[in-house]
Amino acid sequence: MDQGSHAAGGQDNPAIDAPGLSNFVFALFFIFGGITSLNDVIIPKLKELFTLSYFEAMLVQSAFFAAYFIVSLPGAALVKRIGYMRGAVAGLLLMMGGCLLFIVASDSARFGVFLAALFVLASGITIVQVVANPLISMLGPWRTVHSRLTFAQAFNSLGTTAFPYVGSILILGSLATVDAASLTGAALEAYRQQETQAIVNAYLGLAVALFIVAAAVWMFRNRLKGEVHSAGAMFGGFSLLGRPRFGWGAASIFLYVGAEVAIGSLIVNYLMQGHVLGLPEQAAGKMIPLYWGGALAGRFIGSAILRVVSPGKVLACVATGAIVLLAVSANSTGNLAAWSLLAIGLMNSIMFPTIFSLACEGLGARAADGSGVICVAIVGGALIPPLTGMLADFSGSLGFALWLPALCYLLIAGFGIYARRPAARVGARAA
Repeated sequence: MDQGSHAAGGQDNPAIDAPGLSNFVFALFFIFGGITSLNDVIIPKLKELFTLSYFEAMLVQSAFFAAYFIVSLPGAALVKRIGYMRGAVAGLLLMMGGCLLFIVASDSARFGVFLAALFVLASGITIVQVVANPLISMLGPWRTVHSRLTFAQAFNSLGTTAFPYVGSILILGSLATVDAASLTGAALEAYRQQETQAIVNAYLGLAVALFIVAAAVWMFRNRLKGEVHSAGAMFGGFSLLGRPRFGWGAASIFLYVGAEVAIGSLIVNYLMQGHVLGLPEQAAGKMIPLYWGGALAGRFIGSAILRVVSPGKVLACVATGAIVLLAVSANSTGNLAAWSLLAIGLMNSIMFPTIFSLACEGLGARAADGSGVICVAIVGGALIPPLTGMLADFSGSLGFALWLPALCYLLIAGFGIYARRPAARVGARAA
């Protein structure tokens, strides 16, 4: 979406004049990336407390990413109506409300209430992401949009690297040795309320931080100059799917987010397996940042590579690399199985920003529409993880379940090959 306003050649929507705004956008990427990655920490926590199957545990991701499907287009309409900065404030306050709902979830000791709190939190993140992605493309020349969005996504990865480590200490570190399956009635409810208090404390801290950020953004709500949006109905953005490049790109976002989230959600349980590393829960949780840290390093490196190498070719190469690593992990044991899985984070690094920028080239004033549709595609994070969990339950093997993300990466590699040509040449025939 962000590159959509410039990638056609830059003539449709000149760069926005807002000195210092880049730092604000980078902060947004850091915040919503970090909060999203905390799901990887609370999944094993809730799985133990509510004695869930892998499929049921993955419903955490379904509740979270379903918000992208439901809220993205209304969020895009809101942003078009009130502007990027005010839209960001609305999203941040909604995120804060979701964090506060964890208090209610803990008091109720009901898994469904936790899912509702996650949905509200993700709804705010969706609006913030609808704002952040288009802004990055508008804050510089169109020629460097692939590199610029990848660099911004590095701050997203910084959040996904830092938050799970701290979350593992605060949330998993308090996990008691009591087996929830051995408790019933009032004893079980009291145990769940006690153990979920660690989750509440973590999200209360986030609520305070989000309020401060929202207040800061509100102070600069009138700083943005040159903001342009197209008129149109809320669902008008779906007409963009008629462009083969955009349609395949949106599908690739669906597959990428689903694969990335599925792998991240299984890391703790995967590393706890006896034939892999046999780690205790907290120690396995502390290794999640290595997965997201690979994406962090890869995005800084990728922002430079994408200035000199065709983005489509780079995308095809890293997607192929992810398939190879998944195959190695699924068919090996010990350190090789563990580290090949964690290394997929490096392959993931440039995928989202590159798919996004390749798909949205040429959208011009329809950048917000395109951003909304792409954010709808993020619903892949709600569907592919539970399907992966279902495969694990059915086969009794987490390694076997990894073949579903591998299929996702195969189709993404195909999009990279298709979109390797310059946007103007493809758009001239397909748009």
